[in-house]
Amino acid sequence: MPGKVAVVTGSNKGIGFGIVRALCKGFDGTVYLTARDESRGKDAVAELAKEGLSPKFHQLDIESLESIEKLGTYLKSNYGGLDVLVNNAAIAYKNNATEPFGEQAENTISINYFKTLDVCHELFPILKSGARVVHISSCEGHLHKIPATPEGLKLRQQFISPDLTEEKLGELMNAFVSAAKDGTHKSKGWPNSTYQVSKVGVSALTRIQQRNLDENRSGEDIVINCVHPGWVDTDMSSHKGVLTIDQGAAAASWLALLPPKVSTPRGGYVWHDKTIVDWNGPTPSAY
Repeated sequence: MPGKVAVVTGSNKGIGFGIVRALCKGFDGTVYLTARDESRGKDAVAELAKEGLSPKFHQLDIESLESIEKLGTYLKSNYGGLDVLVNNAAIAYKNNATEPFGEQAENTISINYFKTLDVCHELFPILKSGARVVHISSCEGHLHKIPATPEGLKLRQQFISPDLTEEKLGELMNAFVSAAKDGTHKSKGWPNSTYQVSKVGVSALTRIQQRNLDENRSGEDIVINCVHPGWVDTDMSSHKGVLTIDQGAAAASWLALLPPKVSTPRGGYVWHDKTIVDWNGPTPSAY
């Protein structure tokens, strides 16, 4: 029988690197560190080897369907499927970015939402019974980042609807990009942050995917959650974060290792201190 296997996307540095480190210590199986750039990925594996840890490397560029498909084929051939998937790969424009807001919106939503969805479409069919999936969201992915204006409250209702489907969520993401390009996003209820919208999308997707798996693969005990890792000292935060990457990895790795038949969290939005948060309610802290 093939052993268990875990994959962390975008994990040659930052929070993803911390999650690989944590899984190497706590997961009973093989852990794959992935990166777009092979040399950077292998350097990261070598860095962890100095700590006595033994992750393996597989190239993965979530912007390339061919790259995602190669990973899926490899996992199925060598392990019979996948036991843990952590979707960490993402981008964020800096506050001083000079690209037009519409361009930022298109690129951020494409990578953080739609390319993450491509990973799910390719790898979910090979999830084994008992698999755990973790999407790295953010405090910026809380529903209340959608402004409490009349139009924003209408958007919130669409995101929170139990009838929201993956197709309808994709339409919402594309509607934001279109509004960002023509400069009407604020008047239509959207925040002035492409990253916030992308992570609200990831948080909403988590709920949809858990519901779909419960309906279509009931009894297989596959659990999906999203997590706010905290304000972590990484390149993405311009090293202004207050948490180490290992602290930022704590809740994500906990979710990746949830025991069999856990009742909660399932399709949940989880804070960095492992608090299960009402996605449409108050948050435990600002960060």
